[in-house]
Parts: sequence; C-alpha cells; structure tokens
Amino acid sequence: MAKNLVIVESPAKAKTIKRYLGSDYQVMPSVGHVVDLPKSKLGVDIEHNFAPDYVVIKGKEKVIGEIKTAAKGKDNIYLASDPDREGEAIAWHIAEHLGKTKSNVSRVLLHEITSAAVKEAVANPSKLDRHLFDAYQARRVLDRLVGYKLSPLLWDKVKRGISAGRVQSVALRIIVDREREREAFRAEEYWTLDARLSGKNPPPFKARLYNYKDDRIDNKAYKLPEARAREIIAAVEAAPFKVKSVERKEVRRSPAPPFITSRLQQEASRKLYYQPRRTMQIAQKLYEGVELGEEGAVGLITYMRTDSPRVSDQALESVRNHIGARYGKEYIPDQPNFYKSGKQSQGAHEAIRPTAVERDPESIARYLDKDALALYTLIYNRFVSSQMTPAVYDRTTVDIESAEAIFRATGQVMKFDGFMRVYIEGQDETPADDEEGTLPLLNEGETLTLLGLDPEQHFTQPPPRYTQATLIKELEEQGIGRPSTYAAIMTSILRVEYVEEDESKRMRPTSLGRVVNDMLVKAFPDILESSFTAQFEEDLDKVEEGTENWVKTMKRFYGPFAKDLADAKKKMPEVKRKGLPTGLKCELDGGDMVIKWGRNGEFLACSNYPKCTNTGELARDEQGNITMKAPSAPVPSDEVCEKCGKPMVRRRSRFGEFLGCSGYPDCDGIKRLQSDPVKTGVACPECKEGEILERRSRRGKIFFGCGRYPKCKFAAWNKVVLQPCPSCGANYMVEKDLKRTGITWQCANKECGYKAPAPLIEQAAPAPASTTPAA
Repeated sequence: MAKNLVIVESPAKAKTIKRYLGSDYQVMPSVGHVVDLPKSKLGVDIEHNFAPDYVVIKGKEKVIGEIKTAAKGKDNIYLASDPDREGEAIAWHIAEHLGKTKSNVSRVLLHEITSAAVKEAVANPSKLDRHLFDAYQARRVLDRLVGYKLSPLLWDKVKRGISAGRVQSVALRIIVDREREREAFRAEEYWTLDARLSGKNPPPFKARLYNYKDDRIDNKAYKLPEARAREIIAAVEAAPFKVKSVERKEVRRSPAPPFITSRLQQEASRKLYYQPRRTMQIAQKLYEGVELGEEGAVGLITYMRTDSPRVSDQALESVRNHIGARYGKEYIPDQPNFYKSGKQSQGAHEAIRPTAVERDPESIARYLDKDALALYTLIYNRFVSSQMTPAVYDRTTVDIESAEAIFRATGQVMKFDGFMRVYIEGQDETPADDEEGTLPLLNEGETLTLLGLDPEQHFTQPPPRYTQATLIKELEEQGIGRPSTYAAIMTSILRVEYVEEDESKRMRPTSLGRVVNDMLVKAFPDILESSFTAQFEEDLDKVEEGTENWVKTMKRFYGPFAKDLADAKKKMPEVKRKGLPTGLKCELDGGDMVIKWGRNGEFLACSNYPKCTNTGELARDEQGNITMKAPSAPVPSDEVCEKCGKPMVRRRSRFGEFLGCSGYPDCDGIKRLQSDPVKTGVACPECKEGEILERRSRRGKIFFGCGRYPKCKFAAWNKVVLQPCPSCGANYMVEKDLKRTGITWQCANKECGYKAPAPLIEQAAPAPASTTPAA
C-alpha cells in the first residue's frame, strides 16, 4: 500500500506524476477547486473583516470524501496544485477539509513536470504559504464585491443578465476609449517624394525626400502638402543630384527574451492566429504531460503562467551546450543573456521554456497534434534564440542633395545572422515607411543620374482597434491583471456582448458596451481608472510578500466604493426603460428613436411605444454616428400564407427571421421559421442508435436531441462528448464554456461533479459533438 498521497488538480497531471514517483505514492486529482464562494448570495461578511463564506462546490462532496479516504494512514500528504495563487487556494482548502490528521501535510511546487523536477520537489516540500493564500482571498473577495454589487445595479438600470467586473470593466473602458479616438480622428493628407537614382555602380536605388529648406519632412510634426511637393519637383528636376555624405556603421540587433505569459499569447496570436484562451489550453497540455511513445507522459514546457523571464542555471548551461553543438561556438555569447523582470514579476517562477532542450520539435513531432506542435515550436525556438549572439548588420545612410532638398537612402547588409538563424519576433503593426533596400557602392561628391520622381499621396490613419493580443499587451504595460487572468478577461468581455470582433478580429464596443462603460465611469470613477486597478495589483503583490494585510487592503477599497454605490442607485439613469437616445426621429409618428436591447441584440425602437411599434436595425459609421439600416428586400420562399394564399417571404425583425405574407399590410399572416436540424455525427449516448442533431427550441434556443425522437427522448443544452467520465464511469460527458476554465468537459451525472479543461483530457476516437439538458 502506498505510504504517501500526492494531490494535484487534473487527471492528466496526475497521470504524468504517477509515472515518476513509483508504488510508494498514490496520486489523485482534486479536479480544480473543491470550495468557492456561493453562487446564490454574496458570500462575504463585510461587517466582520470581509470573511469569505466558502462552501463545497456542488458535486465536489464525493471528491472531498475520496481525498479523505485516501489520506487515512498515509505518512505524508503532498499538495501539488499549480504554483500560483489559484493553486495555493486549492491546496489550502483541501488541507482545511482534511482537518486534523496524523500525516505530514506539505506543499509541493512543480514549475515543470519532469522526472527530476518532480522527485526533487517531493523530496524538498515546503509549508503552505499563508501570504499567497491571503492574496488569493483579497482578489476573490474584491471581485465578488464588485461583481455582485454592480451587476444587479446594471440589471435594474440597463438590461437583465449583464455583468460588471473589476478588471473586465477597465478592459472595456480601454476599448471604448480607443473607439472614441477613432471616431474623433480626422484624416490628414500628406505626400512623400521618392527619387529613383543610379550611380557609377549598380543597382539603381530609391531615396526619399528628407529635408527641404531646413524643414525636416517626417510627415508627423511636419506633413508635406501637395503644393510644396510640386514645388520641390520643379526645383530638383532641373538640378543635379550629388552625394552629400555617406555614413557606414555596424549595428547589432539583440534577441527577444524567452516567453512570459502575456508575450506568448501575443506572439501566438501574431504567428499562429490563436486566441489567448486557445493558447493557454494548448500550453496547459504541454505543461501537464504528453505521451511520448515508450518514454511515457512527459511535461514538455515549464509552468505557463508567469511574468518572469528568469531561466535556471541548469537550463542555461543546457541550452548553451545545445547552441554550440548545433550552430557553432560563434553563436554562443561569452556570458549567458539575462533579461530584466517587470516591477510586478514573481521571481520564483521561470520563463516559459522547454523542459529539455534535447527534445527539439522535429524529434517529437509525431507525438503532437498540429496545434500543439506549432505552439511548442514557438516556445522552443524563442527560448533557444534568447541565448544566442546578436545579429550584426552593416548599415549605410546616404544623404543626397539637389537644389535646396536633401534626399536620404538607407540600406543594410547582414554580416552575421546570430539569433535570427532560429527565431525573429513578430510585430503587431508594421511601420508603413520602414523599408530598407540594398545600396550600390557610393562615394561622397559623386553625381547621380535622376531616373524619375515618384510623388505619392497618403492619408494619416486612425489608431487601430485592439486585437485580443494587443489588448493584453496594453493591460500588461499598465500593470492591470496578472498572467492567470489575461485569457479570462478576453473571454469575459466578448461573452457578455459588450465587445464584438470585426472582420479583422479587432475588438469594437457594442452600443451596450458603450452605455455600460459610460454609466460605470461616471458613477465609479475610481474603480474604472486603470491606475486604481494597477495599484490594487501592486497591493496584492504586497499581501503575497507579507508586507500588507489583506483585510486593511479591502477596507481602503470598500468605504469609497459603498458610498459611490449608494449614490449610483439614486442617480444612475434608467436606460432599461427609456432606451438610449440616438437623435433620430421615427418616420411614423415623429417620436424619438432609442436603442434598446432584446434577445437578438440591439435594435432601434420608437420611444412612444406601445402607441408606436416602429423598430429597425441600427448601423454606426466610422465617426460613431447612428443611422437606421434600410430594410432589406424580402426573400421569396416556397411557403404560402394560410390566411390569404399569397406567397410568403422571409422577413427580419428584432426577434429574428420569420416568414411573413407578401400581401402585408393587407394581410398580417406570419409563420415561425423552422430551421433544419444540423447533423453532428455523434451517436446518441442513450439509445445508441440515433444521431445527435442540433435543433432550436420554440424560443429559439439551440439544444441537442436524438434524431429518433419521439422514440428516444434524449436531449441536452450543451455539447455531448462521447468520453467516459474518469471519476464515476458515466458513458458520456458534456462540454461547457465556463468563466474561469474556458471550454470544460464535465460529467453528465450531476451527483458526480467531475470536470476538467477540455484539452487536458485525451479525446476518444469520435470528435466531441453536442448535447445536455433533459427535454
């Protein structure tokens, strides 16, 4: 019988660790948190030092019981949940439910899941960290207070079912502010002027107008107008072009540091087009363990929630040896490259790197799916390149004078590729004028031949909307959020329909997002300030370090917040009932058109409802002006009206698409539009004969049911995954999109309570399909 018990969060992690520890250790998963604040009430005793009222999560009673049973008679109990605040909270809650035990209960921190790292961590356990747990509690309690106090206020004033969150609301404000910058932006015309030239030596080259009559032409501080461009053309066409100066110098380009969480999410977005949540799901799988044939399950990367670029001495030695062997000694710097951490960085963590540099992507490609291999390759190459020598260029800058104008040409030639042999960092926005070509050999005083002049008109561009990746970069730079929160923030603001992604996957606020933001900014100016949120993150770091008391931190926040909340309940306008003014007039009765929100999103409605029932779809131009969309032409259908026999046409209202009589308004016959069931390719888990079909309920909600209905009445609201539950053995699980964990698989048996992030479970042969409630 095993003498020791190791408790981790997930089945995949447990499976990997079990291989390394042998028969003396029993390894079992807690499947995430076992307790949390209750969903049905606030769960925080404000009057008694903000004491949280933790309750066992529904379905986790069985998990706790199994842990208690497994703990009996064990010499040692190791709590090996993730090495961050969330993981520390899981460990504390399990320890509290174990109660008094004769076993030694200790904490194990696994920054990587490899045989050596696991054995060393278990051999050198630590105590539970009270300060780290208190930092978790402060964040959890504050977020609960903000969410459970502000959300009901928004339900009453704006729309039921929407929400507010401390960091989510600040992220929304950043997006809204950027959109208003774009709407206030007015394009300015400017011109560039290129001269096509040739000298004694080939090839021909281009030089751009740089200076005229001592005015620097940078098209920022000074924008060249067309009239002056024509003036310059007239002046230089009749004048010689001579080389005024040639400057040659060696420049070095240094490698980027190894990944921290935010930079991994940004780079995976640029190069692999992964959304942050997807990046983290794949990274979690790489961290917890991947089956490598006879070698078994191995953790391929270090812990992926980190804001520190630090690398262990052992890893530095290993990668330097690898670089020398594979690329040559000239690619190894004299000393390892060290990178500065951010002010809020947790130094105990390492950067995200491969656990063994010997496992290059090529050698393990056959064990990884396409997405996992792409992300592993990104992490691997970035880490290797971060410890290589700089790239070296010869850069030449040539100034050429003609009349009173100076044209400048730049070119560079790579002398040594250095780290660029392995990896080059991507860019979010590529500078429009960042072009450098190859120049011929030129000498000062040399006369050049003018081949032609190329004037070109340009217009300044508005600041770009944020992508998920660039918003994370902005949050990081402002000190808002931490590695474990970035992906959840993106999911949150998109899910509540405050933000939508345009055709380029850039985020723009909806009308609902704008009104929620404006009302919150006015009522709670402190909370919606990015500086407040950044300061609170620093306060949490101080709590974690043991230099700040978490209750005092909460008291400093709650006093002003409670006052602002009381004022908001009295003064905040009731947009829910009156709608949001637009300045448009109803074409039927002249009433004011307002924006309202329904089941199918936002729409325009007459403020004189119910006397006037005029509604319409709204549009917003680049300056933010609201207009009513012209009604689209009715689309003919094969149906006939049951009232008058005329053909029916497809129409659209704020309730969605429907069939209406083509004789309207003389005939008001309508019919609900029935959509054809969508096949999922998944066998019914109940009757084993039918196929699961995606359907719509009478109220338009998607659900999944057996195609043999009414013979088989199996139905569900969520996707069905034909994968047995690892906990109770139920023959299928369901897929849900949860706030903290993202896409999650959980047991269909409500009494079981098993759940885990989807990518952490090895999928069976059939791809997951859909399903969930009982019809």
